[in-house]
Amino acid sequence: MRAIVIGAGFAGISVASLLRKEGWDVTLVEKNKEIGGRARLWKEKGYSFDMGPSWYLMPEVFERYFNLLGKKSENYYNLKKLDPQYKIFYENEAPVLVTADIEKTYQLFEQFEVGGAKNLQAFLKSAEYKYKTAMNEFVYKNYTNLFQFFNQKILTEGLKLDLFSSLEKHLSKFFKNHRSKKILEYTMVFLGTSPDEAPALYSIMSHVDLNLGVYFPKGGLNGVAQGMVRLYQELGGNLRLDTDVTSIVVKNNRAVGVMAGGEFIEADLVVNSGDYHWGETQLLAPEYQSYPEGYWKSRIMAPSMFILYVGVNKKLNDLEHHNLYFAQNWGEHFDQIFKNIAWPENPSYYMSAITKTDESMAPPGCENIFILVPVASGLKDSDDFKKRYAEKILDHVEKTSGVKLKENIEVLRIYGPSDFEKDYHAYQGTALGLAHTLFQTAVFRPKIRSRKLPNLYYTGQFTHPGVGVPMTLISAELVAEDIKKRWTRKK
Repeated sequence: MRAIVIGAGFAGISVASLLRKEGWDVTLVEKNKEIGGRARLWKEKGYSFDMGPSWYLMPEVFERYFNLLGKKSENYYNLKKLDPQYKIFYENEAPVLVTADIEKTYQLFEQFEVGGAKNLQAFLKSAEYKYKTAMNEFVYKNYTNLFQFFNQKILTEGLKLDLFSSLEKHLSKFFKNHRSKKILEYTMVFLGTSPDEAPALYSIMSHVDLNLGVYFPKGGLNGVAQGMVRLYQELGGNLRLDTDVTSIVVKNNRAVGVMAGGEFIEADLVVNSGDYHWGETQLLAPEYQSYPEGYWKSRIMAPSMFILYVGVNKKLNDLEHHNLYFAQNWGEHFDQIFKNIAWPENPSYYMSAITKTDESMAPPGCENIFILVPVASGLKDSDDFKKRYAEKILDHVEKTSGVKLKENIEVLRIYGPSDFEKDYHAYQGTALGLAHTLFQTAVFRPKIRSRKLPNLYYTGQFTHPGVGVPMTLISAELVAEDIKKRWTRKK
């Protein structure tokens, strides 16, 4: 039996490998010349830029994936726990370090406000309970209808899980100081939502961050993708790069293959790990679309990103591996992403210096800097505008962090919403997919299996459980399980 998987990002590589292990003849087809999806690698003048996700969280999810294939992650990439985990620059206030020592983090919160340590302990205890409940009861399950989701467990545990309250309201029960709250809320933008829209269930991210820790794989997240592809090819999987899929071919109400790179590739099963909107509205004829254009117009999209890849010919002593800048009024930035759509004037941003941990990512004595500003999906950005806005962001970084970059830049690449559209067929240039609001969580996300074509599947950031590299690995596992259940006897 032949399977085609569209897209060699984390979800695509994962599902392709899991299908290969089950005996499928798998061809993994990738539009770009590099593997990794958004976690591609870009090289220039001795610098190697990890282009997309850069936080390695929830290592147990990666280990579970490799265990399913009878392997261990340590045989495919090297992992290091970061300490400090990250540095935070607050507007008009002294920067702070968040370390891997939870006791020091309790002390930090006590410095922010009286009772902060005790309240953080209580908050993280609640977050740990939610995390364990979610992972054991909800995350590794495929939902096909409302009754599966609103089951007895949800009805009895819903209040404890804070599923129906916002994270902002939940946090306000524990903390008053804005510095405390921002440390516990910043991850929401990487889930594609804002603190006042995210269900309080997503306080689980604070457990992931502060209790489980932040890790770094050598070579960045692309190093992980490279290791996963190596395993896929060891399993006998086929890989075709620089091959854009232009249509999913349907006969007798079944997907029979794809048109890719100007040729027809036949298959008994098709899995699309690329942009869900593109797959539905552009690769399928209207009569085979489970989610036509009107559906997508009614969705809340996660942010896009304005990214600068910066090669600096000197060492920058004021930065850690991960760095975050929080504006005093960061609510204005969230509003410019989700409500009053605009390019942010005083943005909060993320900046990494990967060379603090992996010096091989830049020439000797140099730094590899990644600056990310979350922006609204759907924003228009011409080349001229991107250059002007990049200059504004570089000035802003120098002013807010005190880190002098501009006079020492020897490599600069600017990447915006239009680039996400062009490189990944990303709907509205989103960097992340669908926002994690209550009614875009679990059963409310697009299904992994087409309603119209029984042998067409979807995996990745649009499906349950959602945004983030670990979640896409889980999504791939759910797809592989469903295929095994429905197709094993037909092989």
